[in-house]
Amino acid sequence: MIDFTFLETPTQAEIARLTDLYRQAGWWTDDGDNPSLVAGIVAGSHCFLVACQAETIVAMGRAISDRISDAYIQDVTVDPAFRGRGIGSRMVATLTARLEADGIGWIGLIAERKTHPFYRPLGFSPMADSVPMLKTS
Repeated sequence: MIDFTFLETPTQAEIARLTDLYRQAGWWTDDGDNPSLVAGIVAGSHCFLVACQAETIVAMGRAISDRISDAYIQDVTVDPAFRGRGIGSRMVATLTARLEADGIGWIGLIAERKTHPFYRPLGFSPMADSVPMLKTS
């Protein structure tokens, strides 16, 4: 059974597992742990959702927001051993429902690495005339 919980103050074990998930997704390197960074990411998010089997975190996702009108869903990933079970879809649906319940009317995300087909059935589509951009220097 998979349980979905909004995380607010992660334990050291949860921080270690979240770090592992960031690395599995290819977003972080193995250049050392920074527990305060992970704790800050959780605390600074509008909401941070984890999916657990027993006591082990198998997926995560979060939303960042101005807490009034706009939000972005990001960092959605599922441990490769647990993919294909609908966990990712439920993560996005749960995050979206929470944001809507909190009165957020504009919810966006950036689908990377050709993951956009995953998000379409969940109500997301490409933004017309928009290009994601990143400050590089």
